Amino acid sequence: MAMKEKYELEFSINSSPQLLYQYISDPSGLSEWFAENVNSRGEIYSFIWGDSEEKAKLVTRKADERVRYRWLDEDDKESEYYFELRIHRDELTKDVTIIVVDFAEPDEVEESKQLWENQIMDLKQVLGSA
Repeated sequence: MAMKEKYELEFSINSSPQLLYQYISDPSGLSEWFAENVNSRGEIYSFIWGDSEEKAKLVTRKADERVRYRWLDEDDKESEYYFELRIHRDELTKDVTIIVVDFAEPDEVEESKQLWENQIMDLKQVLGSA
């Protein structure tokens, strides 16, 4: 399996960190913009898109600041890959941004970035800030 490449994206978002955090940490919030359906059993989250289901473990959670989900393999063992959603609020301007950290195969990075752009557009629409 090829090594995946880490990348980071930043999106300006018109929302309070508290509200935004609900949409990145809560299964019902995530299912409104990230996946068709999201279920959780404790720290294990199931993300469902059509016939595809991926599992991840919630490994980092800091209220109103960030969440990190580590992908699980077919045997439910933690992989080295994760995705992280960080909320940043500029102290001076009070502008809120969401920072996405993810991994993709080198030839799929641009496609993966485009997917995140679409996901974040959906998130902005859910938040009423599109």
